[in-house]
Amino acid sequence: MARGRAGEPGDPALGSRIASGALLAAGATAVVLLGGWWLALAVLAVLGLAAREWAALAPAVSPAGQRLLAAAPILAGGAAVIATTGTAGAFAGPILLLAAPVAAAAGALLPGGAPHRTAWGVLYFGAPAAVFVWLRQEPRGGAGPLLWLLAVVAATDTAAYAFGRTIGGARLAPRISPGKTWAGLLGGVATAAIVGGCAGPFLGWPWAPAGALAAGLALVAQGGDLFESWLKRCAGVKDSGALLPGHGGILDRIDGLLPATLVLGLVVALLP
Repeated sequence: MARGRAGEPGDPALGSRIASGALLAAGATAVVLLGGWWLALAVLAVLGLAAREWAALAPAVSPAGQRLLAAAPILAGGAAVIATTGTAGAFAGPILLLAAPVAAAAGALLPGGAPHRTAWGVLYFGAPAAVFVWLRQEPRGGAGPLLWLLAVVAATDTAAYAFGRTIGGARLAPRISPGKTWAGLLGGVATAAIVGGCAGPFLGWPWAPAGALAAGLALVAQGGDLFESWLKRCAGVKDSGALLPGHGGILDRIDGLLPATLVLGLVVALLP
């Protein structure tokens, strides 16, 4: 949720942002270190909350269509996460690929449904959720790379927000998110590269490739943030929800993590 707003006065919600952010960081660190079914349960909980917010961002869809928008990623993504956590991880991909057209067909049958959006929700949430759990279990992954990923995305969000508010300047995408600036984008990428590069050697990664990967993930994360901003602009809302004081909703916090997880998963899968 790298807002990077320009020219604003002091943030009255800064205290609550820091407090809730610290609690989120502690909780995420704990479940990643625990791994196994503890991590799976946490991912399922986040998946359920985010899917409900995703459905609420489609106000033009009928109530039945909104319920399907929430249920499809919860059921399909949940099945993929459970399969990955258990001994049937090879079925996670086929589950999602089969569930997407089924969800689209169900959406087409509902009056006021949204078949394309329903199918996209299955993949948008289900694939990152399954990959996140897979990364924890993969021998080339583990807790370290996952914590590295969380630190890189958090550094991107925090720095983009800080640089955008402090420096201001040209808007990044005024028609999608008027508050985001180029200064925020560049500050977020640079900070992520520094954090990722400095942390890389602790994982046995050379600092330069780790920093370059972190910079790429920062760009991907901010792309995910812009996509969610577009969804909110279409829905006419400022935040996806109000669950997290000072931050908005769950989807506001994971919008960049979703695509970044997929990219890191692809990188790890391609490692020799």
